[in-house]
Amino acid sequence: MTRLQSVSEPESLEPKRGFIENVRDISRNPEPERVGQRWGFGAFLLVEAVFILSAVFITAVGNSYGATLESSTALVLIGSLVPIVLAAALAVGITYLRGNGPVVDLRLSITKADVVIGLKIGVVGLVFTYAAATVWAKIVGKENATSAVGELFSHANLPLAAAITMFVYMSFIGPICEEIIFRGLLWGAVERQGWSRWAAFVLTTVIFAVSHLEPQRTWLLLVIAIPIGVARLITRRLGASMVAHVMNNFLPGLSLLLLSAGVI
Repeated sequence: MTRLQSVSEPESLEPKRGFIENVRDISRNPEPERVGQRWGFGAFLLVEAVFILSAVFITAVGNSYGATLESSTALVLIGSLVPIVLAAALAVGITYLRGNGPVVDLRLSITKADVVIGLKIGVVGLVFTYAAATVWAKIVGKENATSAVGELFSHANLPLAAAITMFVYMSFIGPICEEIIFRGLLWGAVERQGWSRWAAFVLTTVIFAVSHLEPQRTWLLLVIAIPIGVARLITRRLGASMVAHVMNNFLPGLSLLLLSAGVI
């Protein structure tokens, strides 16, 4: 096998014919060795640092001009969009500088089968998320069950352009960028250590939930993250987990759009 063949996407990454076969494939066919990948956990930590520091910087600049997250829609939009896009772009850039590019290193590709699997798992995830959110709201109270972004916009009568921008961020940009960072970069860092895909699944699921820095919602975020991680686990690609993540966020994002725009 030539080096070019070894760093191209292996045939074993192709999805199997059915869901059960995909599950069985997790243990039967281990992940191919990550040849040419010269980045690991340090890359993930750098990306997370850029995300956090850029969010802090944007908030500080806004505050210096008298804007706050509670009073400025523009600050919330910029503070939400810029850090996550910047972090995801850095993750992709690292794979070009120190690896084989995002298609190989992050498994950043998608097939028709990935879309189908992602949609199916996304629907199942929505059901579990709704059930878990209902139970969680009863335990901690509705006022503590809303996400940080949802809380900021739940009572706002936003301009239509701002409401649409937040919907696009919550339903598409945010999920896609988070998949690149967690189930792309972090997952790849775990596998580079020679750990199993199950270890990558567990670690990325937990870190994904904790990294949102919302202690009241961590257990709910774990429930949300499990189906998304399963999509990545059984297909070995980001495409399916991106679709599942978008599906999970779409209806809440749409509800927030209608609510914040004053439609409902």
